Amino acid sequence: MTTAYVTHFHCDKHNMGADHPESPQRLGAIQNRLINGQLMDFLRHIEAPMATREQLVAAHQPDYVDSIFARAPEEGHVELEAETIMMPHTLEASLYAAGAVVKAVDLVMTQQVDNAFCAVRPPGHHAEFDKAMGFCVFNNIAVGTRYATAQYGLERVAIVDFDVHHGNGTEDIFKQDQKVLYASSYQHPFYPYSDPGASHDNILHMPLEAGSGSAAFRQVIMDQLMPALNDFKPQLIMISAGFDAHKEDPMGQLRLDEADYTWITEQLCDAAERHCDGRIVSVLEGGYNIDALGRAAFCHIRSLMHL
Repeated sequence: MTTAYVTHFHCDKHNMGADHPESPQRLGAIQNRLINGQLMDFLRHIEAPMATREQLVAAHQPDYVDSIFARAPEEGHVELEAETIMMPHTLEASLYAAGAVVKAVDLVMTQQVDNAFCAVRPPGHHAEFDKAMGFCVFNNIAVGTRYATAQYGLERVAIVDFDVHHGNGTEDIFKQDQKVLYASSYQHPFYPYSDPGASHDNILHMPLEAGSGSAAFRQVIMDQLMPALNDFKPQLIMISAGFDAHKEDPMGQLRLDEADYTWITEQLCDAAERHCDGRIVSVLEGGYNIDALGRAAFCHIRSLMHL
């Protein structure tokens, strides 16, 4: 099993401030854990390209994309919204983050690798069609998914999001797109305060109460997600891999642990083997306790490698 590790050093340069939880230390924590766990040498290392404007506007309103370019500061900070701040390296990091997912789709769809993990930041799943939100500038997984359907003619792509927060941006972009099944487990009620009852037939909400823990998480995956994937029969599975549902993470209270991230990854790998020759592209979203993020991402990547 060949797993690509797609990243770019510019993703480390985006810095919204010393006290901001979405810190440059996040990618280093994953890399260090992979090195310490002796997995790094067995991954195929790929340098991400920048996403093009054409790729971005396939998922975002063109005026919004142009506004991000226009507002990118040469010095200082620009607030896109309360929690999402641009500084001189943000635009470049955001372009590499989205471009990494496009590259991963190419690698997987042309059978150069079996699956891929995109170690990128800023994250993406809160970025809506025409709005930055929740640390996110461009919706990385949406850019990659739209590229997959356009470039490879895919009719069925499943996006599975196990971040502690609902990916409102991903839902906003794909809520009318029958080529995409978007399935999200998340803490509710919790930021971004999505209404799990206001949905579309290609959107699967799996809300969980604070403190739910492993048993409730695994039950909703088996009872709701797996039947939905089996009915949909995806040609590619995309994963919004947020690790902030971990019990040590300060951002949520779902109390998952490393074993849960191993388990959900194994379930998704099994589904991918059944339906799409194992094709998976996983994209980093949340995870804000640095140590827990490293351990959880390690388990996720190790499971992608079938180790």
